Amino acid sequence: MIPKTVLCFAVTFAAGLLFVNVYTSMVDAVSWGSNIPGSIQTARDYFKSVNPGNFFRIFSPINQLLALLALIFCWKSGKRVRIFCGLGLAVTVMLDVFTFGYFYPRNEIMFMSSIDEVEAIKMAWSQWSGMNWVRSGLSVVNLVVDFAALTTLLDARN
Repeated sequence: MIPKTVLCFAVTFAAGLLFVNVYTSMVDAVSWGSNIPGSIQTARDYFKSVNPGNFFRIFSPINQLLALLALIFCWKSGKRVRIFCGLGLAVTVMLDVFTFGYFYPRNEIMFMSSIDEVEAIKMAWSQWSGMNWVRSGLSVVNLVVDFAALTTLLDARN
């Protein structure tokens, strides 16, 4: 019961993070780049109280914790389930490494640098926007391996 429950939560959180990330690409990033520097200044003003990082700083670690718990609780559920859970954990960690290494420096340029650095902001926005689709692709992988672990676990129990 516990392995199935943990995997259901892992799938749910992976799906949620994927769709929030896609939303960010389709809505937020498009708005940020619509009329730089004015659009970036509008985003900066809007993000004075909270920003998308507030969401991801809570739910990305929960996603990693669920992936780790899935690996622990499903360890004895068979080699295939264990491999899928391990891959899920690896991908969740890789997503955060990618976020900290690639996106945070560009966030700094877009949202913290002088608004007069228009070319640097445009380049950071362009790079951020393109690579966020790659991050969404990694999120799809996270969702697929979590779901594969769950379906493999359920198939083994039937």
